[in-house]
Amino acid sequence: MQLFSSTFVGCWSDIVGRRYSLLACILLSALGYFLLGNSTTVFLFAVSRVPVGIFKHTLSISKALLSDLVSERDRPLVMGRFNAASSVGFILGPVVGGYLAEFEGGFYQTSFICASIFLLNGGLVWMLPWSEENTSNRGHYQDKGTNCFSAKSNHDLHLKSATSRAVANSSLFQSPWIQVATVLKKIKGIACSNLWDVFLVRFLMSVAILLYYSNFTLALEERFGVKPLFAGYLMSYSSALGVLAGCLLGPITRLYHHNTYRLLLHSSTFTCVLILLYASALSIWMVILSSTFLAFSTTIGRTCIIDLELTVGGNEASGTLLGVGQSVTSVGRIIAPLLSGIAQEFSPCGPPSLAVGLALVAIVIMNANKQKYCSRGSVKLKDQ
Repeated sequence: MQLFSSTFVGCWSDIVGRRYSLLACILLSALGYFLLGNSTTVFLFAVSRVPVGIFKHTLSISKALLSDLVSERDRPLVMGRFNAASSVGFILGPVVGGYLAEFEGGFYQTSFICASIFLLNGGLVWMLPWSEENTSNRGHYQDKGTNCFSAKSNHDLHLKSATSRAVANSSLFQSPWIQVATVLKKIKGIACSNLWDVFLVRFLMSVAILLYYSNFTLALEERFGVKPLFAGYLMSYSSALGVLAGCLLGPITRLYHHNTYRLLLHSSTFTCVLILLYASALSIWMVILSSTFLAFSTTIGRTCIIDLELTVGGNEASGTLLGVGQSVTSVGRIIAPLLSGIAQEFSPCGPPSLAVGLALVAIVIMNANKQKYCSRGSVKLKDQ
């Protein structure tokens, strides 16, 4: 359901506004987990997953909200910190959930706690100062941090933000049929745009990384005789490094003079080389080395591809763009296990070897469209 709903929910957030769409997604996700905690039959268990599958797109809408609140120059830095915060949650969540599940009725308690956290998030979203103060604070932050906006551009920024809020507020009270028609029109516009190469690069790199992780534990056991516990520690170590990489994204983007395309190209190339190193590793130490640097390259690449989508596609449809990108990644999650199973029939190194090939195709596509990305990047720097 997430595969089909992410594009529609992201586009809906462009129409009715981030606040109402984010609140709706949070509250309906809380309802899903509350039903999960009360499920006594398999039918109720399945029904409880429906609202979660359709509306649990809070991360995508939050990223779209962040892209509305910050300048293009600061967007990779803020997205990196946001991804780092999310990674901390993904590290702690399984630990806390596993601990609670050990108690009697722990699964149901965990479901209720999850629903309560969603309700708490809903309260925080409701309490946020959704007014002109957000825009003025953003302008003050940018003047203080970069000192590169003129008075005219600040005025245009305020005007654009006020207009967007007015459109969102009027769209909220439109009939559902008009909203659906507007959503379909926006999606058609994205489908007919020249963004196919950006989404194809995202798809190929997503499948490549998923292939790397698909048989990670089994391959380490077959190739080096290590226990699954060691593989679990190694994956937790990589996740922790991913948090650190998100925090270091600011200095790295400044080193690249905020050229997102070049940073994405280099991180994808580095990812390809590291997966190749893992596939040809002769000792467990080479695996640890490749995993260490892969945590940095994948985190940087994931943030850069989102920034490139928003830069090439325009910030006005950021929810739609992020929703389509999420759907593309979901397709990769469906295809990757099938490809991994086929490749593993030939060798434990089959899945990462296939990942290297897909990553190379993505790098070739980026090089072939270099002029388009560079022209966008130069306009971006000129505007700032």
